[in-house]
Amino acid sequence: MPNALALLALVVWPLVTVVLFQKLPPGRAVIATLLMGFLFLPEPPAGFDFPLLPPLTKHTIPALSAFFMWYWMYPHDFRPLPRSPVAVSLLLLFIFSPIITALTNMHPVVWGDFVIQAMTIKDSIGFVIQQILLVIPFLLARRFLTRAEDQRDLMYAFMIGGLVYSFPMLVEIRLSPQLNLWIYGYYQHDFVQTIRFGGFRPMVFLYHGITAAFFLLLSILAAFALWKTQKIKSKWMLFGAAVYLTGVLVLAKSLGAWLFAAVLIPSIVVLGTRWQLRLAVCIAAFAITYPALKGVGLVPETAILEAAASIDPDRAASLEFRFMNENRLLDRAQEKPLFGWGNYDRNQIMNPANGVIETITDGRWIIVIGQLGWLGFLAEFGVLVLPVFLLWREVRHRAADDYSLLIAPLSLMLAVNVFELLPNATLTPLTWLMAGALTGYAEALRDGRGAYEPKERLAWRTVL
Repeated sequence: MPNALALLALVVWPLVTVVLFQKLPPGRAVIATLLMGFLFLPEPPAGFDFPLLPPLTKHTIPALSAFFMWYWMYPHDFRPLPRSPVAVSLLLLFIFSPIITALTNMHPVVWGDFVIQAMTIKDSIGFVIQQILLVIPFLLARRFLTRAEDQRDLMYAFMIGGLVYSFPMLVEIRLSPQLNLWIYGYYQHDFVQTIRFGGFRPMVFLYHGITAAFFLLLSILAAFALWKTQKIKSKWMLFGAAVYLTGVLVLAKSLGAWLFAAVLIPSIVVLGTRWQLRLAVCIAAFAITYPALKGVGLVPETAILEAAASIDPDRAASLEFRFMNENRLLDRAQEKPLFGWGNYDRNQIMNPANGVIETITDGRWIIVIGQLGWLGFLAEFGVLVLPVFLLWREVRHRAADDYSLLIAPLSLMLAVNVFELLPNATLTPLTWLMAGALTGYAEALRDGRGAYEPKERLAWRTVL
């Protein structure tokens, strides 16, 4: 169980957010609040569970704190919704579709002698609040990270965050993942899953070693992108940071992150901006169409498993187990295709003889389709991939001097993060942050200007 320090860190974070917004420009304050909270605050079960509300954790407290600072410091410029009608429609569907999910699941699910409870109106309210909390980083980034300078700040923040995080990661590679236990008093995940390739896979203060490795991948891609695009005297330092982080990623023992790095690092270093954007569009399109392709049997599972077995038989066995569960869960989801089964594990398959849940949900996509249906999936994944397509529409006929060169690698980073949601549930505030930043920049380009000029900062007001 989390110790007092874990809860204290969560309680203090809103005060940290206040200080950051007072000392930094709003864009940097948003980045610092969400990124530092994501990296250093304790993972659930550390949090606060109030009646009628989803648990307040490291994934929601920083975002909610920054959201309130937005309202208090810029009340006359508080326009949270995007200007794109498609983005607004997807957001509203994302937030409010759980109401229909609850209304269509107000009967218990019976498995033999075992019963899973029905959903209620109270559940729908909690679900809607949860969706709002999830999307706040997107709204913040879409408002405050709309300039080319903000894209640069975000990439530098990823790189610096990776450099800072690499040191505790190296400690855990050597000693095994222990820092969360030593500091916050508990293991955030199954320790067995940290053992890979005869060593340890670090987690630090994140939920899983996969999450830590994927963040390190984002840091590496950001470092290589900055090295390629920034015209500064110390470019060699950026290249050195990128190479160093790549070495740490190799030691982190995450096969998925290795494969992504093998494809994306050369893409960023060699390809031009337009080809990077084309690749990002292809990855994003595949990510959002994968469930449909899988549903009609067009995903070559056998070939994928054979390729994985040639690299690591254990990983191939794990992937085969995931495919099996996905197929069973997809069949279950087809019984309520539009709005899903809701919560309480109603989307899972239960053994009617002993009441044990027989299926495991790994990928974010199958979780969302099972709980909120195909419309819920299209809403969530649509909001995440839409900025990639919006940017491609805006820049394909523009000269390279008319837009930030960093939007291409950032689009690749977002697209591969959404792709990663197929095998894993690595949806984090950083995913929403990238999507919001790119959406805001696409809106700025749409308006015919390459930069966002914030209004004069209003005097900060307190509740006192």
